[in-house]
Amino acid sequence: MADDPFRTEHDLLGDHAVPCAAYYGIHTLRAVQNFPITGTAISSHPDLINALAAVKQAAAMANRDLGILDARKAAAIIAACEEIRAGRLHDQFLVDVIQGGAGTSTNMNANEVIANRALEYLGHLRGDHAHLHPLDDVNAGQSTNDAYPTAVKVALHWAANRLLEAMATLRSAFESKGEEFADVVKTGRTQLQDAVPMTLGQEFGAYAVTLREDELRLAEACELICEINLGGTAVGTALNAAPRYATLACRHLGDITGLPLRTAPDLVEATQDVGAFVQLSGVLKRIAVKLSKICNDLRLLSSGPRAGLGEINIPAVQAGSSIMPGKVNPVIPEVVNQIAFNVIGNDVTVTLAAEAGQLQLNAFEPVIAHSMFQSLTQLGAGCLALADRCVVGITANRDHLRSTVRNTIGIVTALTRHIGYEQATAVAQEALAAGRSIPDIVVERALLSSAELDRILQPEALARAEIRQPESCDNTSQKLIVGHRPGSPAPTQADS
Repeated sequence: MADDPFRTEHDLLGDHAVPCAAYYGIHTLRAVQNFPITGTAISSHPDLINALAAVKQAAAMANRDLGILDARKAAAIIAACEEIRAGRLHDQFLVDVIQGGAGTSTNMNANEVIANRALEYLGHLRGDHAHLHPLDDVNAGQSTNDAYPTAVKVALHWAANRLLEAMATLRSAFESKGEEFADVVKTGRTQLQDAVPMTLGQEFGAYAVTLREDELRLAEACELICEINLGGTAVGTALNAAPRYATLACRHLGDITGLPLRTAPDLVEATQDVGAFVQLSGVLKRIAVKLSKICNDLRLLSSGPRAGLGEINIPAVQAGSSIMPGKVNPVIPEVVNQIAFNVIGNDVTVTLAAEAGQLQLNAFEPVIAHSMFQSLTQLGAGCLALADRCVVGITANRDHLRSTVRNTIGIVTALTRHIGYEQATAVAQEALAAGRSIPDIVVERALLSSAELDRILQPEALARAEIRQPESCDNTSQKLIVGHRPGSPAPTQADS
């Protein structure tokens, strides 16, 4: 009946009613029924949906160029893909993020939505697949086993670029604080015990440097995921794909995405190997671990305000207690810590899923992809929150820091080359036991004069000790610009 709200579609299991208003079809509905796992649809990862559309668009262009797909069908498929890449029809991607079948359900969902929208461009009804078929036309020359991982790599690259931008924002915030606190002398600590003087600027500058290092590691991992297996079809033998299809599809996909994609030299190996995902996940774990350590430091340094270290003040962004009036907690560092715990867990998931691959395919790429999209999204949000809601507003308790430097036992380290380790140890022990200052005891024991002590124990000078590199030291790594992205102009010497 014309007013029937359902249409009937057929697959190898039989017939199934599909809502007439839906752009998805029978394969998508089967997957929705089979995988009620997380309640989170693949549309929660818009990068993946856009990347799938880009892959299908590139495939249609390659098949058009090779004469496999007629120009009208190709144009309709391309138009549908461009709509999806513009953000439309994402609500039609219903399959759960965790699914069996190595991503087949996701690939089918994309084929059906694109085919039904393309049918409308051709003047036909959704589901009228005699005129344009989701598998024969949209999926021509492809298998889930090459189209899906290619889309995942493209999507991960986009998400990683946003994380790089967020990390750069956080790094800049730490660099600014490093400059602001350059003259604030404090006591350094090792193993939570007093060590030697340094500046608060050096401490915050070190956080910026560690982020710069991880920006480079992330950029390197992004280079690895530029190698794709599109054109390998089921197991990498390119069965059902026309000669030159892989080359043309890769070229079109690179033009569409703006990424420096390249076809893997061995498509059989590339179809079964997920090493690039393991590498990227490992880098995300590294970033998470280091961010969490920085947040641990910020919580320690701001602990108090009166019964803790109390060296810095973290901006108050919300009330900290339902029972203790006036209490403020380091909630932004705490949420970044929790992001880190989740990313570390996601890396374990990726590791186990990668190890579980068998023979010519890894069937567990959906959970690999979901885990890494989650990690990338959360790390990016965490970096921005930490920068905007915490680091930019941090202030230093300068007077308190100055007094701790004057009273620290660790300052005796600077005397060892003048009075020897044994004498310095004795002075430190007496100062600690008697609650006296290091300079008073040194002068009392006639180990050094007051003038000599004043010259040696200038905290500002100690914190800025010049570091001389041995002549044989290889400084090549110092010339690298961390965060330089593949495909961007090479850094100049001035940049370095």
